Amino acid sequence: MNDYLLKHHFPEDLKTMDMDELELLSFEIRDFLVETVSRSGGHLASNLGVVELAIALHRTFDAPRDKLIWDVGHQSYVHKILTGRADQFDSLRQLDGLSGFPKRCESEYDVFDTGHSSTSIGLGLGMAIARDRAGEDYHVVSVIGDGAMTGGAAFEALNNAGQLNSDLIVVLNDNGMSIAPNTGGLSRHLVKLSSTEKYNALKASLKRGMSRLPVIGDDLVSGLQSAKDRIKYAVIEGIVFEELGFKYIGPVDGHNIKELCQVLEMARAIDGPVLVHTLTTKGKGYSHAEEQPDIFHGIGPFDPETGRPESGRKSPSWSGIAGQTLTELAEDDPRIIAVSAAMIDGTGMNVFRDRFPDRIFDTGIAEGHAATFAAGLAAAGDKPFVVVYSTFLQRAFDQILEDVCLQDLPVTFCLDRAGVVGADGETHHGIFDVSYLRAMPNLTLLAPADGEQLKEMLAFAAKWDGPCAIRYPRGEAKAIPGLPEFVRGKAQKLREGTDVSIWALGPLTAHALEAADILAEKGISASVVNIGTASPLDTALLEEDAASHRLIATIEDNVLSGGIGEAIGAHLNGGETKHLAFGWPDTFIEHGKADELYRRYAMDGQSVAERIAKELEGQA
Repeated sequence: MNDYLLKHHFPEDLKTMDMDELELLSFEIRDFLVETVSRSGGHLASNLGVVELAIALHRTFDAPRDKLIWDVGHQSYVHKILTGRADQFDSLRQLDGLSGFPKRCESEYDVFDTGHSSTSIGLGLGMAIARDRAGEDYHVVSVIGDGAMTGGAAFEALNNAGQLNSDLIVVLNDNGMSIAPNTGGLSRHLVKLSSTEKYNALKASLKRGMSRLPVIGDDLVSGLQSAKDRIKYAVIEGIVFEELGFKYIGPVDGHNIKELCQVLEMARAIDGPVLVHTLTTKGKGYSHAEEQPDIFHGIGPFDPETGRPESGRKSPSWSGIAGQTLTELAEDDPRIIAVSAAMIDGTGMNVFRDRFPDRIFDTGIAEGHAATFAAGLAAAGDKPFVVVYSTFLQRAFDQILEDVCLQDLPVTFCLDRAGVVGADGETHHGIFDVSYLRAMPNLTLLAPADGEQLKEMLAFAAKWDGPCAIRYPRGEAKAIPGLPEFVRGKAQKLREGTDVSIWALGPLTAHALEAADILAEKGISASVVNIGTASPLDTALLEEDAASHRLIATIEDNVLSGGIGEAIGAHLNGGETKHLAFGWPDTFIEHGKADELYRRYAMDGQSVAERIAKELEGQA
C-alpha cells in the first residue's frame, strides 16, 4: 500500500498543497494505479489520463457539496483515491469489494451510479435545475470524454442545457482529438479574454454607446456583430458549443494542474452553461498504456514491468471466434457488412477491419443509430452484422423493434458479453437481452453452447432472410464434445434420462451436464437439452420431455423475468410435469468473478443438482 496516499486526508488536503506537492501527488497516484490494477485488472489507461484533471477538480470544487459526475465512470479510480478509498483498492472489482465504477452506496462523493456512456450532461443538467428550484447554491460538474460525446444523449443534453441556461460546467476530456497549436492558442486566448468581467462590461458599454448614434447606430452594431461571428467561425474550435449556448473555454492542457485550476476557477465564475475543453493523453505516465491505450483501456491482471497480461486462457475467446468467422464468411459474400458502436477491438472485429476496411463501420457510441443504420443497409440489399456488447444494445430497443423487426430485415445482432461479465458489475452484465428480444416478432434469437456452434449460427445468419440475434458470453469458448449440427428451432438432446430433463441455454449447457453427472451419483437419471434457439422455441421436444420426465428444469444466464424459463413454464402450465427454473433473480447483480456469482446465486452445476434432487425427493 502507498504510504504517501494513506497519510493524507483527501480531498481536504488538496486545498492546502502547493503546485509542487500536487505534481508529486500525480506521480504517486500513477504508481499506485499501475501497482493495484496490475493485480486486479480494470480500466487503467483512462484513469492514468485523468490524474491531473481529477486533482484539479477536487482542489477547485467542494465535493460532495459540489456535484462531480463522471460519464461512464471507468475513469473514476483517481476520484475514488482522492475521496478516501485508497486503502480499499486491494478489493477493487472483487466480490463484495470496491466497484470499478461510481456507486452511491459506496461513498457520498459518488453522486450517481454511472456505467453507460453519454449521460453525465443530462444528469448534471437535472441536478442543476433541481438546485435552482430549491434555491440552493452549489456547482454541478459533468466530466465527459470525447468518445462519449459522440452519443446522441450527450447532444440532446447540450441542446437542452443551452436553452435552460442554468449554471452547469461540462468538462470535455479529449484524449483523441488533434488540434493545431496556433489554433488552440488563439482559441484559448480569445475565450479567456471574453470571460473576464472587465471585457464583458466594456463590450456591453460599447454596444450601448453605438446604439445611440443617430441613423447608423443600429446598423453599425449589427455589422460589428456579423464580423465578430465570422471571426469566431474562422478561428474558434468550440463554435459548435457556443452556438448551443455554452461559453467555451479551451483547449486546455489536461496534464497541467496549475492551468487546469485556473481555468476551472474561471468556469466557476461564469453564469450559465460552460464547457471546458481539456486535452489529455490516455495511459499518461505508463509507457505500455500510452503505446497501447486500447489494450490497457480494460485489461486483466498483468506484469507491471513488461505490461504483458497474465496468460491463463486455454481456449479461443468467443469474441475472437466471432470476428474470425464473420471475416471468413465475408470472403464469400460481398453483401456482409460489419457495424460496431465504438467497440471494434473489444468485440474481435479488428480482424474484419484489417481484411475489409471498406466494409466495416463504426458509428461511435450510438447504438440506436447503429441499429437504424444497419436497417438501411439491409433494406438496400446488404447483410449487416451489428456487433455490440449485450448491455449496450439495451439502448437500441426501439430501433431494433421498429426499424429491423417491423420491416423484417436481415440484420443480425451479435451480442458479445451476454450473461454476467464479472468484475464490471451491474451496469455491464448482459442479463436482460433474452427477455426483451424474445418479445420481438420476426426475430430469431440464438445462443450457442460452444465456439463451434457459434460458427454454425453465424453461418446460418449470413443466409437467413430476416432479423436474427446471437448472444454469447465474455471469455473462453470451451468446447462441449458431441454437439449435433445446429438447426434453427430445434433443441438438441445431449443426454437421455428418465427423472428430470435439464433444458439449458447457451454456455450454461456445461453447467447442466455437470449437474447431470452429480445427479447420476445420487441415482437420479437426467436428460440434458441444449436449447440453442431461444425463439422460436422447440415446443415439440419440450412436450415429449414433459410426457416422459417427472421434472423439467431450465437454466439460463438471464433474469428469470421474461426469460426462457418463464416461456417454458408458461407452455407447461396445466400439465402434470413440474418445472424448476434457474436464472438471475429480479435484482441487479453485483460485481465479482462469474464463477463466484454462479455459486452465490445457485446456478453452478453443484447447486443445480442439489436443488433438483431436493425437488424430486419432495415429489416422492
